[in-house]
Amino acid sequence: MIDLHGFGHLLLAGTWVTVKLALVSLSLGLVFGLLGAAAKLSEYKVLRAIATTYTTLIRGIPELLIVFAIYFGGSALVMGFASMFGYDEYIEVNPFMAGVAALSIAFGAYATEVFRMAILSIPQGQWESAQALGMTRGKTFFRIILPQVWRVALPGLGNLFQVLLKDTALVSVVGLQDIIRQATTAISSTKEPFTFYLAAACIYLILTAIATAGTLWMERACTPQLRYKG
Repeated sequence: MIDLHGFGHLLLAGTWVTVKLALVSLSLGLVFGLLGAAAKLSEYKVLRAIATTYTTLIRGIPELLIVFAIYFGGSALVMGFASMFGYDEYIEVNPFMAGVAALSIAFGAYATEVFRMAILSIPQGQWESAQALGMTRGKTFFRIILPQVWRVALPGLGNLFQVLLKDTALVSVVGLQDIIRQATTAISSTKEPFTFYLAAACIYLILTAIATAGTLWMERACTPQLRYKG
């Protein structure tokens, strides 16, 4: 049993912050991914160019730099805007919001390709059949295509969520009180880095195991079961 010297409540608080950050970033990242995939498959060259630039740029930059760019760049933009109204004091961007923005943007860039390939895997005949029945393209997508896309994209999205869950640790560098930040606080008082980093690793392993189990459950729920009559 690991002796946490009374700092267990800090790790639990950090775990809750990490879970919230991951879930909010996932929700926004899925929206970015769907919009990116729709833009890449659009008939308009401008939308395809924007989506391609987005995925190429974001996937080519380390997530840590994205966190820094949004946190410090966001503070600079807000201060610049505030100075126009005579406000000269330093304004700090909320670390949680900066983390959500950075992680959801990064997740969305990778999810774009997952959704794009899932959409392309749906037979073109389903689009044509729906249009022949008088359904609009938007209604066809949301009622017929999207439910099938989720089933195809789910394994890839599950893997991306596990990466996202671990990438939440990057936001600790800008002051977010997540698992790593709380572990560092405990280490500064106890001088036992191995104990608390080991505890943090165990927490991440538990969260990853829960995410894996949830993904497998959703895959089984989305996969139609074939019943054989013998």
